This record gives sequence, C-alpha cells and structure tokens, in this order.
Amino acid sequence: MKKEIKKTSKVIKKKITTKEMLGTGTENTWCPSCPNFLILEAFKQTIAKFIDSKKYVHEDFAMTADIGCHGKIFDYVNMSGFYTLHGRTLPVAMGMKLGNPHLKVIAFGGDGAIYSEGISHFIHTFKYNPDMTLLVHDNQSFSLTTGQPTPTSQKGYVAKSEPLGKTDMPFNPLFLAFASGATFIARTNARDLKHMIATFTKAINHRGFSYVEIMQDCIVFNLEINRKDEIMYKVSDNKDPVKALEMIREWDYNSKQGKIALGVLYKIKAPTEEDKWPQLQDLMKRDVSWQHKGHGK
Repeated sequence: MKKEIKKTSKVIKKKITTKEMLGTGTENTWCPSCPNFLILEAFKQTIAKFIDSKKYVHEDFAMTADIGCHGKIFDYVNMSGFYTLHGRTLPVAMGMKLGNPHLKVIAFGGDGAIYSEGISHFIHTFKYNPDMTLLVHDNQSFSLTTGQPTPTSQKGYVAKSEPLGKTDMPFNPLFLAFASGATFIARTNARDLKHMIATFTKAINHRGFSYVEIMQDCIVFNLEINRKDEIMYKVSDNKDPVKALEMIREWDYNSKQGKIALGVLYKIKAPTEEDKWPQLQDLMKRDVSWQHKGHGK
C-alpha cells in the first residue's frame, strides 16, 4: 500500500513595512525623473522612522498641500490632511494644529504658492511660531502651469508670460524668514536623499515653526538655473544669528555664482503659539483634543 502524501500549500504573507503603509495606490503623474520622486521617498522614510521608533503612531501625523507640482504629494502619501487653495497651505496647517495640538503637522508648498500667493501667511506664521513644519519645493518656476516665473526666478528668465525676460531680481526667502523671526531655517538638496531625511527629521523634531527649503531642479522649465550642486556645501547645525545671515546671503537666487549652504542654517528656542494659550496647554497636559475636552481622552 502506497503511502499517501498530502501536499499542503503554505500561504506566505509578506509583512508590510511602515514605509509601504505610507504609500497609496494612486497613479503617479509627475514627469519621469522629476526630483519630486526623491522628495516623496525622503518624506515617507522620515515619517516611517518616527513611527517605527514606537514614540508615535500613524495618526499622530497630518499634512497639508498647496496647488502646484509639489501638491500631488498629497495623493501619494497615506496620511490625514487637506488639499488647500493656492497659497493657503500654512493657515490650514495652523488651524489643524490649533484644533489638535498633539498632531505633528507638515505643510507642503512650492516657491510659487508660498512666496507669491501665500507670502503674507509665510511671514505671519514665523511670528506666531506654531509647532509645525513647512517643506518648500523650490524649482524657481510655476512649473505646473508651464513655467511662469516665481518670486525666486532669476532676472532675465524667459517664459511664455515673460517673453522679453523677467525684469526684476528674485528675493531671498531665507532672509525674509530670518527677518520675520524664524526659529528654524534649513535648506537641502532634492537629489540628496540622506540629507533630506536628516533635515526633515530635525525640522519635525524642532519645537516651533520649522522651515525647510528644498532646492529642486525642474527638468522641463527654467533649465538654465538647474545643476547648482557644484556651489552647494553642507554645514553643521547653527545657532549664531551672525553666521546664519552670512550663510543666507551667500547666494542671491539670481545666478550660479556664490555658495549655497545646506543644512540647519539657524535654530533657536522660543515660545510657541501653543505656549501662549492656556486652553491649548490644558489639552496638551491632559493629552486630549478639543473633541474630548472635559470628557476624558
């Protein structure tokens, strides 16, 4: 009598990593090879590390995104948040933070959305100093709408809306941030994954309003200002305001001359918006949100 052998099929279940959990099934429509892909990867790895540390859970994080190429990141990250009107990512993010001061809120914007339509919010958010983070994708053009110049586009930049070339000089947003009372100013390179992760982590850990400018090439528009890596250099975290101003002024956004410092250019401690309101302090001490105020967690 033959021994009957029963074959059992084993179902191998692959464990989903935290970073994979942060992804979505949405089709990615960024241009192939756009640095936005690396920014997305750096952001997901950053948040995954926070969650894997067991000090935070997925629901502790929320995000806002503005209008522009950068804004599509909202579709590709599995995280609660809001798409906002053009230039309004910061006030919406601040509203979320005041609504639940326990959240780690990250606002995304582009150089058009933040430095043009949203410039008043940019200035006043530094004044309030809420405990949240702003990540700006700066490619020095309105690339989603075919390359019109933004406030950081170089003088002479020729676009459909500026056929004779942009006639005014760009402004320096880091200098504006410093003058507005920033407590955390950093800059990183969209082609440097490790540096982005390190910088994003420091920004999110900072107690106060942290601002990170991501230098990003657009592979379709404003090509002449691309490839500035040769004039970029990395610095250690800095608390000296005099040194911060020196580094901020080394590059004027107008050419490939000068030096572009990468890293935390300025970081100080200061009271946050949450520190100024006893109602928010009460919620944070009792570890509850407005929804549960007076009713336990």
